[in-house]
Amino acid sequence: MSDPTQTLTALKSKLLEIQHLKDAAALLSWDQETHMPAGGGQTRAEQLATLQTLAHAKFVAPEIEDLLLHLIDPATGLANTGAGGLDDASKALLRETWRDFSRAKKLPSNFINRLERESSLAQQVWVEARGRDDFLQYLPNLQTIIALKSEEIDYLGYDDCPYDALLDTYEPGATVSQLQPLFATLRHGLLELLAHVRECAAPPDDRILFQTYDKQQQLAFGELVLQKMGYDFNRGRLDLSAHPFTTSFHPTDVRVTTRVFEQDLPSCLFSCIHEGGHGLYEQGLAQAQYGTPLGETLSLGIHESQSRLWENTVGRSKAFWMHFFPLLQQYFPSQLGATSMDRFHAALNRVKPSLIRVEADEVTYNLHIMVRFEIELALIEKQIAVKDLPGLWREKMQEYLGVAPERDADGVMQDVHWSLGALGYFPTYTLGNLYAAMFFEQACRDVPALETDIQRGCLLPLKDWLNRNIHRYGRQYSSDDLLQRITGCTLSVEPFLSYLRTKIGDVYGFTINP
Repeated sequence: MSDPTQTLTALKSKLLEIQHLKDAAALLSWDQETHMPAGGGQTRAEQLATLQTLAHAKFVAPEIEDLLLHLIDPATGLANTGAGGLDDASKALLRETWRDFSRAKKLPSNFINRLERESSLAQQVWVEARGRDDFLQYLPNLQTIIALKSEEIDYLGYDDCPYDALLDTYEPGATVSQLQPLFATLRHGLLELLAHVRECAAPPDDRILFQTYDKQQQLAFGELVLQKMGYDFNRGRLDLSAHPFTTSFHPTDVRVTTRVFEQDLPSCLFSCIHEGGHGLYEQGLAQAQYGTPLGETLSLGIHESQSRLWENTVGRSKAFWMHFFPLLQQYFPSQLGATSMDRFHAALNRVKPSLIRVEADEVTYNLHIMVRFEIELALIEKQIAVKDLPGLWREKMQEYLGVAPERDADGVMQDVHWSLGALGYFPTYTLGNLYAAMFFEQACRDVPALETDIQRGCLLPLKDWLNRNIHRYGRQYSSDDLLQRITGCTLSVEPFLSYLRTKIGDVYGFTINP
């Protein structure tokens, strides 16, 4: 097959078949966390393992490799002279497909089968064990997952740090040596800001957020905000799960979940907005590229930038609540009818070190991530045994945030990620915060009326800017290249710290000069 266009068409046809298998598995995973009866767990694990093993086997098959080698130089991973007639987007598709193929080929199908099965089982045990605050019930499953991830590292290989092999899965190109100085600079700035907060004699009173709020009304308001953000319910759903998440089977079928507590208004509201940011990214991908890397989200750091931008930069801003607070008062007149918008906004932005990452304020959130990052490094480098995790967790939380959990359900078992085998994932949350600050700064430059639009409850101009500049490209550019194209700058902690200093200083009444 000498015509590069024909070769590419044949390759895309094969990739589409594989994507269908992956999406079938993703649908089963979504159902597992939302509607599956408890008794279905063992069989569901087998179903998921079978589908993912089939998808993996089809992807690393010789026919895929033959098609790629017609157009790719394996020494560089870039398009060869035979692909000369293809455009830049097509060459990027080949580059990313070769990257995925090269990694997948290193992983035996038997390993994929075991990892998928054990991850599905571990997730189900995690739900039960967390509900019972029983780490010992969860321990054997977690030990199996950690052992499997160590095995995965051995298959993938690495140049410097073993953790890099896992990190590269979620944030291609990122390394421990890059993250550690970045996180150190960020930590210094956050602790400085936190020290100023702690000196304030009268922090915002946030008790109004923890009155009794009807669950159905909370969900209805969350759905209203999602609609205003541009989340298309004709191509999406909102459901309940133990841990909020987003999954997508196609830009026309994107699903977000939330959780709702009667005496915790922010939990449901901000998980709706957060997952809605993820959902908008998935709905904004190019449908014509479905099944290829150009129809996939770029990285989890970029993905997280979308959710954190909507949740915090927009959702916790005064501009946002100028429009939405009067609406919220209509939903909860007895709880909020006598409350001013300024008081409500200050309550939402109170800085208070706490145990639960997903409910942490913007100043302390990244300290939660650093705790997890350091623990994961210790696990992968075999500096700590899995059974000793609860103790190390308490030590790190005390060191970084000055609080420590009494219950493992509020500590080492609070996140679903490890049960799913997602080690190397957590640093992308902090990267997402840094990207979000830089993206929003640029959006405000490009759309001068953006803040006024948000004050009016008109959120679509921001969604459209994100669609144009980020979503539609899929994986055509690397994270670094995309950031450079959009902002003209490389990744930095300063825009994020500057944003926080201004916002929190306004709420607490102090000024920090960097």
